[in-house]
Amino acid sequence: MGARSWVRAGGRTVSGPILEVRGIVKTFGGIHAVDGCSLSVRPRTITGLIGPNGAGKSTLFNVIAGLYAPDAGEVVFDGHRLDGTPAHEIVRRGLVKTFQIPREFRNMTVLENLMVVGPPATGERIRDLVFGPYDRRHDEDAIRKAERVLETVDLRSLRDEYARNLSAGQKKLLELARALMADPKLVLLDEPVAGVNPTLTQHLLGVVEGLRGEGLTFFLIEHDMDVVMKRCEWIIVMHQGRTLAEGVPEAIKANPAVIDSYLGG
Repeated sequence: MGARSWVRAGGRTVSGPILEVRGIVKTFGGIHAVDGCSLSVRPRTITGLIGPNGAGKSTLFNVIAGLYAPDAGEVVFDGHRLDGTPAHEIVRRGLVKTFQIPREFRNMTVLENLMVVGPPATGERIRDLVFGPYDRRHDEDAIRKAERVLETVDLRSLRDEYARNLSAGQKKLLELARALMADPKLVLLDEPVAGVNPTLTQHLLGVVEGLRGEGLTFFLIEHDMDVVMKRCEWIIVMHQGRTLAEGVPEAIKANPAVIDSYLGG
């Protein structure tokens, strides 16, 4: 079943960028991890963010997602400023981040991991799952939604498996599934295929492309240049906390500044 089964209903049409980062600065102990970075992401695209280690990519994602407060600058999502907004409110507005190292609840099943994300409040779900038997009579709609998501990422056969028993690639799929339970408009993917075997890598990327085709937007950090160049429609390069270059894959591969700072000769 397609992504429209859970994509947020009633959203307005976005004519310009769905995400704009304007002059973001984030320092740690005097070190400028992000130093005046500006960029934008168009809706219904897969946009890649690349750059050398220490360029500020993950810090920028954490600022966008509300996990870090910027020292300066603005984050605008779907026409509204997000900087200074609590992370949980950013998720509610439709912007969700996955993590490079999946943060699954190891001792819960795959299905329970998704149910924690769904309504009502996350704290209530964690309490019910940890301290008492799960009353599924009250959650039939959420269970159906979770099963549709699991079917989309090809994890439905593992719905009752403990998350700790999943492979690295399956945990990445579970991380994506948890993000989908939050009804996102835009998903930030932090190295989605790192440590994943080639077969599951292709499957995960195929899922992402299918969801993009049904209306979702993806902004991803990735060091695998084969993945970036073949799967991203637009690529942004960061260097020393700022945007160095952006363009289609062919232009990025031929850009002398990008070759010098990151891709190599």
